[in-house]
Order: sequence, then structure tokens, then C-alpha cells
Amino acid sequence: MSPSSAPAEPFPAEGLPLEEARRLILEALQPLGGSENLPLAEVLGRVSAEPALAREAVPGFRASIMDGYALADAGVPELGQSWRLVGRSAPGAPYEGVLAAGEAIRILTGAPLPEGGNRVLPQELVEREESSLLRLGRPAGPNPWIRAADEEASAGQELLAAGERLGVADLARLASCGVGELAVRPRPRIGLLISGDELVAPGKLRAPGCIWESNGTLLEALLARLGYGVSERRVEADDPGALRQALIELAAGCDVVVSTGGVSAGDSDWMRALVAELGEVAFWKLFLKPGRPFAWGRVQDRPFFGLPGNPVAAAITALQLLWPALQRLEGAEIKLLPRLKVHLAADLNRGPGRPELARARLQVGADGALLALVEGSQASSRLGSLQGADLLLEIPAEAGNLAAGTELWAQLLRLPIL
Repeated sequence: MSPSSAPAEPFPAEGLPLEEARRLILEALQPLGGSENLPLAEVLGRVSAEPALAREAVPGFRASIMDGYALADAGVPELGQSWRLVGRSAPGAPYEGVLAAGEAIRILTGAPLPEGGNRVLPQELVEREESSLLRLGRPAGPNPWIRAADEEASAGQELLAAGERLGVADLARLASCGVGELAVRPRPRIGLLISGDELVAPGKLRAPGCIWESNGTLLEALLARLGYGVSERRVEADDPGALRQALIELAAGCDVVVSTGGVSAGDSDWMRALVAELGEVAFWKLFLKPGRPFAWGRVQDRPFFGLPGNPVAAAITALQLLWPALQRLEGAEIKLLPRLKVHLAADLNRGPGRPELARARLQVGADGALLALVEGSQASSRLGSLQGADLLLEIPAEAGNLAAGTELWAQLLRLPIL
């Protein structure tokens, strides 16, 4: 097909609903094959390729939860009861003897209990009458203050399933169970193509009518925040020959091809026609604001995501559609942005039309209610609407002007720490 002729239009005039578009994309993708073994220090944010099992019980010995004294007594000691101090157990330096009735050892938090030890008395309950004699000066409760030998994990226990995204707590637990390296699935290699005659690199002088190119920075930083790197980034003018060659080269060296710009229906929008020539356009246009001019398909059998040229629309469609697809390619459980119910902090004026994902700040009212404040223009070209945004406010297509206090669903943009 010649790039000057647009592909046939088997697509809904208004575009696909977001959920339907996401379903079609995910159904068309399979996880990438292979895995690599990496040290634990290098796998934060990666996806486990196989289950991780505990080779032995952890901590592997009964340990004291408190600084105090270990006894042979199994029951609750009586007030005034006394014991003879016969030794000491510390982390890494356990008491080697067997504890008998009437005997006690000094024990520190985390230290192993000796054979025969059945209870730990916290040190604040015990009085030292002589250098080697202890007496219970305050009542002891039923808690023995002992950590089980398999409290963290038993031998052979699954610590982590395959396909899990590795967080801070996962790495800490694996390390505590002696795991030093892990098999992880490959991350998709992403090729990013930015097109436009008017684009000038930031920091360079621009001619009249030109703009500084920001989508590359925006998308590369967004993907990095989500745990993905851009393998190759290209900026090309709206020239069909140069764009065709860029698409071919990115498809040859990457697992996913992502473009921004040139996917609409203007005189210089070549991207859809080129993708149809080199592969297929499975669908075009979303029933969504911002983000209508979005295309999905394949370039030489590589998944292709044609993001809008306006930066806010590019970021939102990347979050809603590209991010889940990357998770599927990595073999992870698909996790979207968490949703919560909020109330509008102020009136919001709009006209019915398309479903909208409005950028908003999260506030907490005096009564503890969660509030969403929409500030300034929501134009898809205005990057300022993303700055400081905590939420993507889900506004139904049929909604017109909305009064303060209206309850809406919102997607939380802040990512978890652990």
C-alpha cells in the first residue's frame, strides 16, 4: 500500500471504548521467552521467572524475641521464684549447654534458645539478687517470648511465585532466607519514534512555528518510573521515507515499537499508512478524552503502539494501554492504576461527549473525605495539567457540568513504595 493512501476504515467512527481496546491488545500478546539469573541487588522491579523456595527453615532455630533470661520452665513462673544463672546466649554466640530446671541463662534478642529452654523472661521482670541468682520481681504473663524456628519460612516453602513483580519487601525476605540470585524474565526492548517537522531539541534555538520536543522526555521518564527503559529513541521529520526506515529499524532491534505523533488524519500524518504497509493497523481511535488518535497494530510482527502527538494524551494512553501490554510481555500479573472514590472539591464545567480522564490533585477535607481538585486547562497539549497531578478523574461521557461534592471514581497516580 502506498503511504499516501490511508488504510481502510473498518474502525468505529467514535473509536473503541478504553476497556475494549485494552482487552484486544492484551489478548493479542504473549510473554516474551527466556530468563536471566541476576544478583538480588539487580532485580528490584523485575518479574520472577520461576518460584523461589526456602532451602531451609528460617531462622532455623528457636530465638528470643526479647532481651532477658531463658528458663526451662514451660508454665508461667510464680512471683518470687528464683533461678541460678549458668551462662549466656547472644546472636551468633549461642549457649552450648542443656538448660535444666532451676537454671537460667542471660539471652539477647535474636539469640538461639538452648536445648531445654522453654520460656524467656523479659529483663524488666527479673531482679538480680547475687551475681548468679535471679528472682522474678514482677508477674510474668503467658507469652513465652520465643520465635519459632520456621517463623519466617519452613524448608521448601514458596517465598515467591513465578510472575511476581519484585518489590522492596520481596527482596528483603528473599535475602533473609539466603537467596542470593533470582531468575527473572526479560524486559521488553522498547523502540520510541517521535515525528514532527516542527520539533526542535530542548536547548536549541527554534524557528518561528517550531516547538521544543518534549514527548520523548515525557515518555522515556514515564516508562522509567514504571520500570522500563527505552532501548532506542528516534526523532524524525514528517517524511514518509525516513519514517518507514525508522519503523523497520526499530522493529528489527526492539520487542515493541512506540510512536508519538503522525497517527491522526492530517496531511502530514503518515504513521497509520506506513504501519498498514509494514504490518497491520488492528484498530484506530479511542472513545476517550484525551487520547482519541491512538493506533494499535504490528510492524513486521512487532507490537506497535501509535500514541497521540499531544503530550498529555500520549502519557495517558501510555498508562492505560502501553503499560498493561508491557506487563503482559514481561509475564507479570496485569496491574492497573488503583482506583478510589473521591468527591469534587469545586464545581467542574464541561460538556457531554467522550469519557474523560481529567488530571486532579488529591486533597483531604476537614471531615476526612477524599477530594479531587481540577485546576487550570485540561487541554491535551498542556503539560502543566500533569504537573503535581495525583489522580486521573474518571468522568462519564454523558456527564455535563458537575457540582462540588459529586462522587466520582479516580485512578491513583502515585506508585507504591514497598
